[in-house]
Amino acid sequence: MFENLQQLSIQYLRGAYRNGRLQVPAVIDELRQRALQDRHNAWIHVLTEAELSPYIKRLAALQPDSLPLYGIPFAVKDNIDVAGIVTSAACPDFAYKAAQSATVVARLVEAGAVPLGKTNLDQFATGLVGTRSPYGEAHNALQPDYISGGSSSGSAIATALGHVSFALGTDTAGSGRVPAAFNNLLGHKPSHGMISTHGVVPACRSIDCVSVMAATAQDVAAVLEQAIGFDPEDPFSRRNYHYNSALYFADVPGAFTFAVPDELDFDGDRHAEALFQQSVETLTGLGGTPHTIPFAGFYEAARLLYAGPWVAERRLATAAVDGRACLPVLLQVLQPTEENASSEAVFAAQYKLRALKQTCDGLIAPFDFVLTPTVPTVYTRRQVAAEPIQLNSRLGTYTNFMNLLDYAATAVPAGMLPCGTGWGVTLFSRHGSDYRLLSFAAALQQATGLPLGADKVNHGMAAPPAPAARFADLLPLAVCGAHLTGQPLNWQLTSRGATLLESTRTRPCYSLYALPDGKRPALIRGLGTAPEGAAVDVEVWLIPHDTLGSFVDGISEPLAIGKVELADGRWVNGFVCANGVPEGALDITRYGGWKQWLAWTAVEG
Repeated sequence: MFENLQQLSIQYLRGAYRNGRLQVPAVIDELRQRALQDRHNAWIHVLTEAELSPYIKRLAALQPDSLPLYGIPFAVKDNIDVAGIVTSAACPDFAYKAAQSATVVARLVEAGAVPLGKTNLDQFATGLVGTRSPYGEAHNALQPDYISGGSSSGSAIATALGHVSFALGTDTAGSGRVPAAFNNLLGHKPSHGMISTHGVVPACRSIDCVSVMAATAQDVAAVLEQAIGFDPEDPFSRRNYHYNSALYFADVPGAFTFAVPDELDFDGDRHAEALFQQSVETLTGLGGTPHTIPFAGFYEAARLLYAGPWVAERRLATAAVDGRACLPVLLQVLQPTEENASSEAVFAAQYKLRALKQTCDGLIAPFDFVLTPTVPTVYTRRQVAAEPIQLNSRLGTYTNFMNLLDYAATAVPAGMLPCGTGWGVTLFSRHGSDYRLLSFAAALQQATGLPLGADKVNHGMAAPPAPAARFADLLPLAVCGAHLTGQPLNWQLTSRGATLLESTRTRPCYSLYALPDGKRPALIRGLGTAPEGAAVDVEVWLIPHDTLGSFVDGISEPLAIGKVELADGRWVNGFVCANGVPEGALDITRYGGWKQWLAWTAVEG
């Protein structure tokens, strides 16, 4: 029924359900049989026919177009509750039957998705390797002798092998991004608090995130749209921003900037290093300009996660579990030390993290995103068995700092290593940038042109989404006078974090007037020297939404913010004169722009 992962995409399945080519019971039955035959240790429990029946019966009474995820099969990491199913967190002595589903599972089921089963993980989500489970070491979907990555190992394997369309994992230190990279998937760690963790067994409760893995960025975006939502049952839940939704999942702009670390560690893997450089070049070809930033602060923040008091938070999460029920490697990781056991250490680490965040936020602020490797390299399961702590720690080089610094991150496939496993890069940015990151991830994945998951051939990915406005957390604003580059009020933009997008012209239907004070122009549609108006030079700046209000508040009459039509037909916010031509204003339209007028007056004295 399914020959490749493209045929398991949300878009494909919705179309097949709609035209009657596929029926939900047949789809779920085939995928269930695949899961039961799995030899990669992806699953802890595949739902029985009886357990699946209520989900399928509900959909039978509905039309495919009535629900956004109608009949879409998904996997659930076994530290996330599904009603009536045992949650083990990969510790049999801890296991319990969940009375109700986790909020995120309930939201997806309400949207029509069908949970196929519970997937394997590093015990209590503590590990990036996928080998720390009493249910068997997880085997990489592309190369079984190599690690799958963890802790969301089973979720990644099940998705890459085509058992489901997408999977839920968790991501505290990289547990969703690392297995995504090794299994050639997209792995998105959302902004903290965007997806509820109510009904999730905690690892570090204050920074835990539910992650989403799928074959394409388009599918991740579709799942996030249903998964995100404020939950009063989760004390760490945060309300989403209006611009952080699928409406703003868009093509990348023609020009953008991104940052790369000044120091990179690939653990001697020249092939991984070459793939990273190839990703930089691909993004550059898409219109990006790379910039190097110092990365010492990010690495220092990453070290806090396991060399600081957040280890104590992991101990708190497992406090009710008899240590004899835990794997020896887990007990070794959670061992109390001077750095993670005292109350003084907690506050000292918080102060240090706060200072590091201030520094790191400033470094990433000018850029659309930062690009890093997802992991330095990959290891065999035998190598990890020989050095379980050291190699696990090395895998977190580029992931451990993300939640501590409150960023969103998307892992994207970048290529295959010679050993046959996947390898990837990560795009990250500030809290609330989820759909912006997914937009760039979609463009990068499309340009890279890899097969999906464990497919051997690229059967073609879904086309990129239709063009949309520039990401709405950075609103375009057209300026034509004292706020232009080099002019006296330009600081009012730059001090609010605004960046120049482009220099362009209006549509030829405007007039420009110098106000009587001689310091500002007024842009008016129509009127002026020519009845139909003319084209006027403007700059379009991108200003953060949360600083626009204070900027607008400082604008004095007769100027106001309205809509301005650009030469290419776009309408953007911009300076206008709201009440016609002010008394005493001088028509300067023929000069073509405010700077040209200033230059002429300087010459004329």
